[in-house]
Amino acid sequence: MTAPATPSFRRAKWSIAALFCFLGFQYGTWVSRLPALKARLDLGAGEVGLLLMACGAGAAASFPLVAALMRRLGSRLLSLASAAALIVVLAALSAVPNLPLALLAVCADGVAVGCLNVAMNAQGAALERAHGRTAMSQLHATFSGGLLAAALLTSGVTSATASVPAHFTVAGALLLLLLGGARPGLLTHQEQGPAGAGEPKRRARRGLTSGTTLLMGCAMAFGTVTEGAMNDWSTLYLEDVVKASATVAPLGIAVVSVMMLLARLCADRWRTRWGDGRVVRAGSAVAAAGLALALLAGGVVPTLLGFACVGLGAAAVTPCVYVAAAGRGPDALALVAAMGTTGLLAGPALIGFVAGAVNLTAGMATVAACALIVTVTAFRIPWRTPAPAPAG
Repeated sequence: MTAPATPSFRRAKWSIAALFCFLGFQYGTWVSRLPALKARLDLGAGEVGLLLMACGAGAAASFPLVAALMRRLGSRLLSLASAAALIVVLAALSAVPNLPLALLAVCADGVAVGCLNVAMNAQGAALERAHGRTAMSQLHATFSGGLLAAALLTSGVTSATASVPAHFTVAGALLLLLLGGARPGLLTHQEQGPAGAGEPKRRARRGLTSGTTLLMGCAMAFGTVTEGAMNDWSTLYLEDVVKASATVAPLGIAVVSVMMLLARLCADRWRTRWGDGRVVRAGSAVAAAGLALALLAGGVVPTLLGFACVGLGAAAVTPCVYVAAAGRGPDALALVAAMGTTGLLAGPALIGFVAGAVNLTAGMATVAACALIVTVTAFRIPWRTPAPAPAG
């Protein structure tokens, strides 16, 4: 039987980008309605935090399942199955009557997110290998675009109706359209990493726990701490430490988000010109130095400039690490992705602990230290060379 033709670069890229947009849109949709879910289920602040923790815990704990499903189904089928599960979870969240069922639903959401996260990044890495062109940073930018689209839809729907089921029905229909658009161009035949065909399974297991894979996991974990902590703590830092006004303080998140989105749109060309290793080392160093100098200088403008450095410098870290991990096989990719989720979970709590023990400035200094750790770790990771040609 003749193997199906590999989709063109452009077609495959847009299909995989639809998956990234799908994940951002689905997550942004239900998180944006947390106030309505809180009111309907009569939850306290602690119970809302428990919901968010359950989602993250489901994603972090999904590693063994993801690794097994990647080997059995491949990234294409796993992408489609986990995306379909996320649509079902969204429908369930619109109807859950109590906290225990809500916890079960968001935990299932976390597991499906963990599956889709690994599968779509494996697709992105396979796209770069198959066509010899960079694309991963732009794919990650579409995740941010999905989050933005979810926020805009929420604003539009809630202006017409407060009904969560109505909102999630509209969102579910849009997600189905995204999934339908993604399906035809997804890659089926992918190169295997070191754990691929022709190598004993015991060697794959050794590769999973090798020093190189663990270094990639560390870079991913500390990179996601850097990325996530800015969203959680930047506004509070501007208000409580810098004494910015209530109008200016939210600009911290905006500056980080905009710089990160712009950098991800450009980062594939940087990767082509300088290579993944240099981009990660230079970017994380810029994030660490920029934030550290901002903390020392104080004031609104230096702080916002420092936050901009974090968005600029951290933007390409996770896309490059995902590509490097995918090259070592699906087990390594699943482990590195799980460590990244752990960083997202542990990051805000770590900063809060340091802030409580010392002060919030020390907590933000911890973010700068995490970025510096990424820089140091990146020197020991064998990055792909030479870089592919730029994406069109």
